[in-house]
Amino acid sequence: MIISPAFKDKCYAVLGLARSGAAAAEALIASGARVVAWDRQDVAREPFEGRCRLIDPLELDLTGFAGVVVSPGVPLNSHPIAPHVWQYGLPVIGDIELFAAARPSLPPHRVVGITGTNGKSTTTALTHHILQSAGIASVMGGNIGDPILDQTPLPEGGVYVLELSSFQIDLTFTLDCDIAALTNITPDHLDRYADFATYAASKERLFQMQVNGTALICDEDTPSRAIADRLDDAGKPPVRIRSSDLDTAGLADVRSPSLAGPHNAQNASIAVAICRQLGLDDGQIASGLATYPGLPHRMERVCDAGGVVYINDSKATNAASAAPALAAFPPDAAINANSPRIHWIVGGLPKEDGLGACADHLLNVAAAYTVGEAGPMFADLLDGQVTTHRCELISEAVRRAAEAARPGDVVLLSPACASYDQFRDYEKRGTHFRQMVRAITGCDGGGDAAQSGAAS
Repeated sequence: MIISPAFKDKCYAVLGLARSGAAAAEALIASGARVVAWDRQDVAREPFEGRCRLIDPLELDLTGFAGVVVSPGVPLNSHPIAPHVWQYGLPVIGDIELFAAARPSLPPHRVVGITGTNGKSTTTALTHHILQSAGIASVMGGNIGDPILDQTPLPEGGVYVLELSSFQIDLTFTLDCDIAALTNITPDHLDRYADFATYAASKERLFQMQVNGTALICDEDTPSRAIADRLDDAGKPPVRIRSSDLDTAGLADVRSPSLAGPHNAQNASIAVAICRQLGLDDGQIASGLATYPGLPHRMERVCDAGGVVYINDSKATNAASAAPALAAFPPDAAINANSPRIHWIVGGLPKEDGLGACADHLLNVAAAYTVGEAGPMFADLLDGQVTTHRCELISEAVRRAAEAARPGDVVLLSPACASYDQFRDYEKRGTHFRQMVRAITGCDGGGDAAQSGAAS
């Protein structure tokens, strides 16, 4: 656990006691802070009975508090906690801001912050893997792995590698990353932001918090390029990255199968640039690239049943993230160069109208199986372009896809939607898909996260 004298004798409220909130409350209590905590769920409050005051901060006069810690899942644009806290002149913060405040009391270290719409999880996990392969102490946290405050502090010279969503950046004000990296920006989470420009500005704040650190920006899309240009104008020129940098460095051919595909060339190029900034040589980097195992729910190979490969890409929660999965499986020339082979399970809670970048890869789709709240929308959009089956549930989609697929085909869950219409999160959705595949096909689960395919 990360604790700090910076919190001693200060008063904080913590709203929401799931993973990051519970870790924040534990770290604050262990640091000697006075803590008020609340969660609607009795089971979440139980570990804190008798250890801190349990009351909803919405019911409190917050005069004298240092801040209110909330989960990144709390929508600041609509939840009443935000205006309630702001009327006292207090910040609404997250666990990443607490980590930033604790940094001066930790052994000397460096922090890498990685943000972007797509690819940030793979880039974070890959950077962490390369560092560990090179014998450098590191942990990953933020929007991936265990909450950062719940982890053991690193020894001197360690590197904290943080995946940072826009929601987490919105709750952070003093995180001065030694290296801050941006993968890309495409429309996402527009239910939480006034418009796309506001969402992009949230990502840009990661670089505005830097004092002397290095900014790395993949400038292959217009919004990212605009951020890089503004940093240039401010006299803080970033290192600009392109997917082709991997070829230029002679590292493209050493990638593990988990880093296949053009989208992963972008992810790997950014991870390589980060590791070079941290002082690793290309030999150390190549070793890490070659052994990277991939992530669960990101192009995860569940199994091969009767020559049909089942892929769990539940983490593809928008069209821009699902499109690379569709691009990864073109017709197999060895079987039939003109025959598409993807049986695409798509749908969930929609984030956008239309097919987006997925429309460019429909020639790879043999059939689509629409599910969830967005199922009817996708069925209407795909009608006349690919064979479409309206399924509603993932279990039905898997069953019908398994019946239709032939050896050499791919059954792909890449929903292009959020999961919240039917599942708590994309992980629960991906786990359900795995279970359905194994129940319906009798597959023993020969594929797992360590054997995953092209991650994004």
